[in-house]
Amino acid sequence: MAALSDQLLVFAILGYLLAMICHAAEYAFGARSVVGRAAARPDRERVLVGAGVAAGSGPAPGTKRDGPDAGAPVDGVGSPRAALAGRAAVLFTALAAVIHLGVLVTRGVAAVRMPWGNMYEYLLTVTFVGTVAWLLMLHRRPAIRHLGLFVALAMVLLLAVAGLVLYVPIVPLVPALDSYWFVVHVATIATSSGILLLGAVPAVMYLIRDGYERGRRSFPYTLGARVPAAASLERLTFRLHAFAFPIYTFAVMAGAVWAEAAWGRYWGWDPKEIWAFISWVVYAGYLHARATPSVRRPVATWIAVIGFLTMQMNLYGVNIFFEGLHSYGGLD
Repeated sequence: MAALSDQLLVFAILGYLLAMICHAAEYAFGARSVVGRAAARPDRERVLVGAGVAAGSGPAPGTKRDGPDAGAPVDGVGSPRAALAGRAAVLFTALAAVIHLGVLVTRGVAAVRMPWGNMYEYLLTVTFVGTVAWLLMLHRRPAIRHLGLFVALAMVLLLAVAGLVLYVPIVPLVPALDSYWFVVHVATIATSSGILLLGAVPAVMYLIRDGYERGRRSFPYTLGARVPAAASLERLTFRLHAFAFPIYTFAVMAGAVWAEAAWGRYWGWDPKEIWAFISWVVYAGYLHARATPSVRRPVATWIAVIGFLTMQMNLYGVNIFFEGLHSYGGLD
């Protein structure tokens, strides 16, 4: 079963990679994309002068005049195939999620425990939660499908890191983890972390799209040409964080209770505890800033991005660079 889990991980990565490629095809060659507009745009001088209009006096026929998609061909050149690629991307993502679940199940069966005992298993769980949350959100709001390119990219990179860098053979749980609190604490922290991981995608894309709508056309703001409107991305970012934050709060509290049962104290200034608290403070600051009318939305969103970076420090940095009671990463 352990070997099967390792093999399924490869197929899960391939599934997410195929989804990423299909999303990229829709992103690049859709009727409203940067590449699609450039490919379908007629020769401006020939069309305008041939029509008896002075060159540079207005948009070419067959294009929209204003709005965030100004210049997009109204005839939808390339859109049917691009839409097909987008639907294929969603199917590949769903298939990869099923295989991803198989990785976790077979790993748990082989270990005869929940597959959350080290960094490798934890990252597999967090990414699976993020994928499921993305598919549920996509079912409710199909218009955000173009964000799937960045979600699939994140899954490919994170699973590749898990398989190539963080992988460890199956070992029994250390005594401190052998408790019913193991399921309660790790399940809630993995769930909230997966949703916060997903929430970082619209947060970053909001900052890019906001710059694009303000007239910035240099990289990376050109990536904002295809994604939903900035206001929609900002609302999605807030809702995901508002949903995940109470779960994360409970997970931190459950960890404190577990620490008292295992080590005889609720708080010991362990590196993992410190960074978990730092992440909690930053995310609380984001929600407070988002609810404060005087704080501009880009400023609040940057706080959310910083919160995501502190979560990565808690996941990778603490286990790799620090020693503490929470050093269960399995890395030498």
